[in-house]
Amino acid sequence: MEFHDPADLPRLCAERLGERAGAQFAAMARRGFRLETATDGAPATGRCRLGGPALLDPETPWPALDGVPLSLLAVLDTDALAPWLGAELPTRPGLLNFFQLDPDVSYEEYRKLDTSSPEMYRVVPADPARAVEVPAPAPARSYPARPVHAAASTMLPDCWDVADDDLEYDTDRHWGAASLVLDTMDGFDGNTAGKHCAFGWPDTSYGSSVTYRDADGPHVHLLQLAADEELGWAWGDAGTLYFTVPAKAFAAGDYDRADAQGHCG
Repeated sequence: MEFHDPADLPRLCAERLGERAGAQFAAMARRGFRLETATDGAPATGRCRLGGPALLDPETPWPALDGVPLSLLAVLDTDALAPWLGAELPTRPGLLNFFQLDPDVSYEEYRKLDTSSPEMYRVVPADPARAVEVPAPAPARSYPARPVHAAASTMLPDCWDVADDDLEYDTDRHWGAASLVLDTMDGFDGNTAGKHCAFGWPDTSYGSSVTYRDADGPHVHLLQLAADEELGWAWGDAGTLYFTVPAKAFAAGDYDRADAQGHCG
């Protein structure tokens, strides 16, 4: 869930969740961005874009699964995003390229591929000073390039990314922390549905968690891509694709451990 006035978060959370749970929930806030089509009034943020060629170091091979090249979905310029993210970006990976297995082949050929492999999604960093544009090799799909403006905002997790031990709440009134947030944050929960977003927290209006948890806490959300008719991509029925990375790997700049999952209605 997205908020445009972070200074108002503690008051709003306390009013809706109570003092103790409200303070705990407000402390979960992360900084993120809506990725909007760049215009004269809202210019492109660095080299951030959806689609287009990849931006890779000259020695970096194009990622592939079983010899089939992946398709480039987006590029994030973390140097341009760093001023807003601050300490929430512990390393400076430069450019991040986001790939998915989506070849332009027949269904008979596609069904032979191992689509259960985590290697069908990749996040590949590149040095901005050295990166060159690399067009997608066949049969990877090439989506039209769309420069994007990263509109800064503050985000809290939607209900399905809140765990019971995140908040103290009245167990006589609520089945769990998820139901507490769902019942009380009306108008905010799910308000990034259908949008392209980066960092912060993802939309979970599909009714399941996106930021899996391990000993280091919730995974870090990197990128949310909604269905987009102009770009020509979709994930099921009005679906959304989410890229995340374990918190420890993110802190170390290890994007080989990034993963993705799709949800649809």
